[in-house]
Amino acid sequence: MQIHKYKAETIGEATARIKKELGPDAIILSSRKLKGKENKNLFEIAAIASSADYLDEASGSYDEVRSELMNIKDMIHILNSSDEITEKIAMKPEAMRIYAKMLKNGINGRYVREFLNRGGAFRDYSPEQGGKVMEATVRAMMENVGIHRLFEEVSGGRKVMALVGTTGVGKTTTIAKMAAQLSLKSRKKVGLISIDNYRIGAMEQLKTYANILGIPCFPAFNRKYLAAALERLKGMDAVLIDTAGQSQYDTRRIEELKNMMTDDLNIQTHLLLSVSTSGDEMERIAANYSPLKFKSFVFTKIDESGKCGSIINLLMKRRLPVSYLTTGQNVPDDIEEATKIRMAKLLFNGN
Repeated sequence: MQIHKYKAETIGEATARIKKELGPDAIILSSRKLKGKENKNLFEIAAIASSADYLDEASGSYDEVRSELMNIKDMIHILNSSDEITEKIAMKPEAMRIYAKMLKNGINGRYVREFLNRGGAFRDYSPEQGGKVMEATVRAMMENVGIHRLFEEVSGGRKVMALVGTTGVGKTTTIAKMAAQLSLKSRKKVGLISIDNYRIGAMEQLKTYANILGIPCFPAFNRKYLAAALERLKGMDAVLIDTAGQSQYDTRRIEELKNMMTDDLNIQTHLLLSVSTSGDEMERIAANYSPLKFKSFVFTKIDESGKCGSIINLLMKRRLPVSYLTTGQNVPDDIEEATKIRMAKLLFNGN
């Protein structure tokens, strides 16, 4: 295994040389700052070419070693993504790897630096302490992720909840998955209501799921019908309401939905957001749906996105908890209650 050392006045210059001479998949082993002539700073980076043969000689396990080292692509990504990177973190490969992973997963650089700071990445520590820094950084991030147990109150009385969100985000299939888990696994009495009066076949789709599960399902075209349907389902443990999908820019229809689900009906709303949606668009959706006073986020289509960092970007702004995650179209599978451990894996590693 041949180790190459590159010296330059800046990290960027040294990185560029490594990429040119060792290729775009080179692996960084270490980095440090030296004193050059006339007290000029010099940066030294030790690297190797990305070759399984080289690493096999040293460890016998290329994948394991590679996961602990930093790829030149990650270093370049950081240099291109942030003009605030400090020399201190540039000299700490452990912190740089964490930084690169979180940036590549779509987490806002400002938040990444905040989490790293709270995790101790900018303080002096030995290379052996890199794992503890990563754990502390992840913990700092997870302090901003709340978990909402949607149905933990079901045993103490009826829970009425509505799923809201844009067209195609997966409201109907998510309701079917929730209903199946409640009725089949938890043995709860569940009823369904559809107030989707816009989409052709919406009621029929929900009714099909209800028939399969053997649970009641009613349509509601206005507030009067909704109140009547809720009365007919008063003996249920949980009532799930499927709403019409609408553009986040259609404020009139969002207001109509708000006026239909009045406070006296005690309906708790939860906003579905597709992780495949851009971060800016997710924030717009959350802002424009805010008149519905939703209590939690349900993140859908996790299987369709390689990056999940937009979730923490939104949670940092909205300060609301997460209740469920969906990972596909299969009913009753492909849904799970959000947990701290699952969220940490998503936010740090992607789906």
